[in-house]
Amino acid sequence: MTHMEEFLSNISETESRYFADIFLCCDVEKTGKVPILKATELFRSANLSNDIIRQFNYKGHNYFFSGHVPALENKKYDWLDGRNLCREYCMDLVSMETQEENNLIFRLIQTNDVPYIWTSGRLCDFKGCEGRADLEPKNIFGWFWSANREKIQPTNQIPQGWGYNPWSRTGHKKQPQPDNAEFDINQTSESCLSVLNNVYNDGIAWHDVACYHEKPVVCEDNEELLNYVAATNPGIRL
Repeated sequence: MTHMEEFLSNISETESRYFADIFLCCDVEKTGKVPILKATELFRSANLSNDIIRQFNYKGHNYFFSGHVPALENKKYDWLDGRNLCREYCMDLVSMETQEENNLIFRLIQTNDVPYIWTSGRLCDFKGCEGRADLEPKNIFGWFWSANREKIQPTNQIPQGWGYNPWSRTGHKKQPQPDNAEFDINQTSESCLSVLNNVYNDGIAWHDVACYHEKPVVCEDNEELLNYVAATNPGIRL
């Protein structure tokens, strides 16, 4: 068992809302399908399944933005509910592990004037994370992509293979992100990763945000869920 799998299997009751309530699998009836989307020239895809448009594709993964789904366009979700929306479709909140993928999501936000979105980024600040020297200090080394359990590179430097640091240089406290600013206001930790669009006159950038805030989401195919459905439903078209 890896360190990440170990601490993800050891979650305290106080953090259970963000993990125990996550859908363990997707709706087979929705597998491989994305809700009917608005026809936008930039992101319309020729990849069709039962007349349902997958909004855009990157390196074999399908994505959709909830704001382009007529039934969802006026809805926002806290971090948990956003994950569960995605997981109904064998997807999860987006994880931007490369600069190319990050640029893709930033471009979607800029082109459509989206104020903010949730990602699958999460701070390891729950039971199982304590006493881990490799995660300290947590605001630098304690972030990971919950969709695939991959660690996020240190927040205080340009990620390896990138040309810029995606974390904002400023925020509510006028300090580089992540800054856990809301904790000083109401003792709520900023444990989830959101992309904000120029909220602090800082362009489009990553910010740590308290997980209860509601935002639209970008969903991305989740290989673990897709593989499970394929294995348990022989012949299903994904």
